Amino acid sequence: MQRIEMNFFDFLESRIRAIDSLLCVGLDPHPSDLPELTGSAALEFCRGLIDATVNFAAAYKPNAAFFEALGPEGIAALRDVIAAIPDEVPVILDAKRGDIASTADAYARAAFGVLAADALTINPYLGHDAVEPFISDPEKGAFLLCKTSNPGASDLQDLEVHSTRYRAQGALYEHVARLAQTWNTRGNLGLVVGATQAEALARVRAAAPDLWILAPGVGAQGGDLRAALQAGLRADGLGML
Repeated sequence: MQRIEMNFFDFLESRIRAIDSLLCVGLDPHPSDLPELTGSAALEFCRGLIDATVNFAAAYKPNAAFFEALGPEGIAALRDVIAAIPDEVPVILDAKRGDIASTADAYARAAFGVLAADALTINPYLGHDAVEPFISDPEKGAFLLCKTSNPGASDLQDLEVHSTRYRAQGALYEHVARLAQTWNTRGNLGLVVGATQAEALARVRAAAPDLWILAPGVGAQGGDLRAALQAGLRADGLGML
């Protein structure tokens, strides 16, 4: 099945409605899960996950780092993993890219052109001009890191912001959410918010009522699915993976 040209989040929503699922399946070939540290082993591991979950997956999220660590063979395996995912299922490349605009453009061409991903996780720290190359094509999406679940997240993300320029006050991650709402002029920008933090999810949803949220952390990280959904879903019952 060949993908029909449409806005990224329209594409995602069509998949969600087709299977009645908000599940995003992470494809993380961690060394401890592989019989040997080779690209072929990573490929077979991920193919097994795809085969087991394809009827329930609204999207897949391959983690670029685990493939990159395997060298050129790993990059080839990542391309093959993405190619193994059915065309009707969106692929979100988890790479957390971020750099000046010219470099961001190269990252975007690599993710969307070379690897054929549909969306990408990115870093907001360099500001709007560094985000723009990832969202210039409405058919491709990006998820901006907003409130992550790692132990050191509060070092920066919880800092209180008092900005006269933006008339903003609150935690830095809330400011990121508000900025993303204004940057989302093509309807293809979302946010990454850890599912382990229901209160933060609720605050992000209040700051960015329209945006899609990618909420990793249900499973190995112990996120409470019910609490996360209550905090993060939009009024229409969508808007969150």
